[in-house]
Amino acid sequence: MEPGEPREARESGPGAETAAVPRWEEAKAFHDNLTPKKKPKSPKPQNAVTIAVSSRALFRMEEEQRIYTEQGVEEYVRYQLEHENEPFSPGPAFPFVKALEAVNRRLRELYPDSEDVFDIVLVTNNHAQVGVRLINSINHYDLFIERFCMTGGNSPICYLKAYHTNLYLSADSEKVREAIDEGIAAATIFSPSKDVVVSQSQLRVAFDGDAVLFSDESERIVKAHGLDRFFEHEKAHENKPLAQGPLKGFLEALGRLQKKFYSKGLRLECPIRTYLVTARSAASSGARALKTLRSWGLETDEALFLAGAPKGPLLEKIRPHIFFDDQMFHVTGAQEMGTVAAHVPYGVAQTPRRPAPTKQAPATQ
Repeated sequence: MEPGEPREARESGPGAETAAVPRWEEAKAFHDNLTPKKKPKSPKPQNAVTIAVSSRALFRMEEEQRIYTEQGVEEYVRYQLEHENEPFSPGPAFPFVKALEAVNRRLRELYPDSEDVFDIVLVTNNHAQVGVRLINSINHYDLFIERFCMTGGNSPICYLKAYHTNLYLSADSEKVREAIDEGIAAATIFSPSKDVVVSQSQLRVAFDGDAVLFSDESERIVKAHGLDRFFEHEKAHENKPLAQGPLKGFLEALGRLQKKFYSKGLRLECPIRTYLVTARSAASSGARALKTLRSWGLETDEALFLAGAPKGPLLEKIRPHIFFDDQMFHVTGAQEMGTVAAHVPYGVAQTPRRPAPTKQAPATQ
């Protein structure tokens, strides 16, 4: 082939096809590096651990809620449309959701084909018009939330079972009570009074015992007969497991995912850590709590028996992404020390329920 021949002619001879292959592969690799990585496929709800989070739990929406309350739903929707390209600020459940996603990344590395991961669903009685701003906010923070349930002013609680919900978090206490009444693990989540840095690589979840993991059987005895009778009762029934409380199933789901790491020899490096933080005293009533967990085939990584001491200082050291308690006294104490705390409205410690309001449901929750 003569030097003066056209380039096209020179490349059309024998060997040109094999020469083109490396160039094509180089171009494809360059393109793949420019293209955003494909997001993982959403698992089937029945195979996953489903966490339903309301919009006001995931994001801060105080100004929007004020507009709804003072000016009505039409002005509220108009405001959201005008600001739909402005992402919401992170709310109290945001660090928890980020930690769930960190666990998912580790699970997918170990089990690429498994759907036994956390699946996060945004559940809100917001109007669909607000959906664009919520989507923009989720994309802004690079969250993997593909499932939305937007009910336009109606309660979303009836949909939670259809999503196979393992835990529902909301800023609306009435919606949380509805979910508890339906047998769904739920809690009202509160922002801490100060910012505390939490782990970016390990999900930490702290639970109270009675009326959270366990039933309120023991708390009823305390209220009716006092602490001395309570200690006698717990000693006498030490080997009788307590009945389950509203969040037992969620601890069970966390334990199932932990075992996936244990089976790979990663117990000490597990990205999920659980804590029992209880006002019980170890010597007088701790054995029954631990034996109850054992009878369920469950455990917590750490068990802290405080014998009535405040929980806030211990939680400040643990720095959980979320702490569940049935008593607002402990929730408030945790908040003051910088812990994201969630109230579980279950059991004898709750105030009498107020009659359901007759006005239209709030636009956000």
